[in-house]
Amino acid sequence: MDKALIPDGVKRCPLPLFGLWLLVLLAIIGWGVYAGLSVLIQGLNITGLNNYFGFGLYICADLAIIALGAGAFFSGFLYYGMSRFFPVLKEELQKIINLAVIVGFCCYTGALAVLLLEIGQPIRGWFGYWHANVHSMLTEVIFCISCYAIVLVIEYLPIVLENRKLDAIRGVHFFGHSLHEAMAIFALTGTFLSFFHQGSLGGVPGVMFGRPFAFRTGFFVWPWTFFLFTLSAIACGPSFTALICKAVEGVTRKRLVDRSVYELIAKISGTALLIYFVLKCADTLYWALDTAPGFGLKLSDFYQEPYGMWLLVAELGVGGLLPVILLLTPNLGTSNGLLFLGFFLNCFGICVNRFAMTVEAIAIPVMPFDRWAFYTPTWAEWAPVIAMLAYGTLIISLSYRYLPVFPQEKKLNVR
Repeated sequence: MDKALIPDGVKRCPLPLFGLWLLVLLAIIGWGVYAGLSVLIQGLNITGLNNYFGFGLYICADLAIIALGAGAFFSGFLYYGMSRFFPVLKEELQKIINLAVIVGFCCYTGALAVLLLEIGQPIRGWFGYWHANVHSMLTEVIFCISCYAIVLVIEYLPIVLENRKLDAIRGVHFFGHSLHEAMAIFALTGTFLSFFHQGSLGGVPGVMFGRPFAFRTGFFVWPWTFFLFTLSAIACGPSFTALICKAVEGVTRKRLVDRSVYELIAKISGTALLIYFVLKCADTLYWALDTAPGFGLKLSDFYQEPYGMWLLVAELGVGGLLPVILLLTPNLGTSNGLLFLGFFLNCFGICVNRFAMTVEAIAIPVMPFDRWAFYTPTWAEWAPVIAMLAYGTLIISLSYRYLPVFPQEKKLNVR
């Protein structure tokens, strides 16, 4: 029965080995579910969150994973939108577009699950939809993330329907084919939704006047962080998709995409990261030399251990300038190790940025009688986040085994 579900012409690992792998992932997910139920029953007091830190690991992981999942919306935009002007985009990205959709689906649905714990009382989560605060950027985030998650479900569905057994059913085949024909509409709609909620996630800390580390001036009602968050997600999303693809290749010991795909992603991510890096440096300098002094503060006031200046170096140096060099220098890009190091550091830098704009921004004292606050996540925060990663691994594992995720796999692995 299992062999009948596997795509035609490709090999997969023995079912008992795959079943053991699934049991490990399900055990991790079960641990995370237990932790989540403990939080919902006992309250947020079993986490590291307190009156200082209303934001913590939950929201930091959510912001990071949503940024990393942006490969779905940006790859869709390039594949369905820009490919008519640059045909090479369609030729190369069609080899990895299915994986980009699956990764985006895992990131967004997993982030929404963890977000149920962040809001404290998920039973009232519907208030954000029914009693929407039209003056809050979070309202726009709620609606756009929810709608884009639905779009990702719709985009993932035709991939599921391509399963060999399902595709053999005439009605399912026709429905899946019809969805494929209309996919450009959903992909471009997802681009619109994702662009604005990525920006609003950055706009939330940017408008917090009471938090001088995060506060930014900006363009009309939008702080600079609105645009920087969107651009950083565009830069790191394709890199994360490439890393996942390489990880699947490493586990399966197969070639799944051509080298040219990775090289194209390096150019796209590297160029977007370069633009983001320049604008981020300009934003940081303006904040340090103008905005912060306006609050009567200097740069050193914002960086004290354990949130020292090393965080700025890690974000802009290790996670900014270095991956730009690795991804955009042709001679370095010929090395697999350096290329994928560039992808990893790109993602690392964006994760550091999300940490800085949430946890670090709250740790800094804003009143003369305040002291530096320190935050340590508890097991009840780590477990759901790790379970979210296991959930994504589970979906990708099942998709790779039973769905034609990589159309060129059979051709690349002919013996």
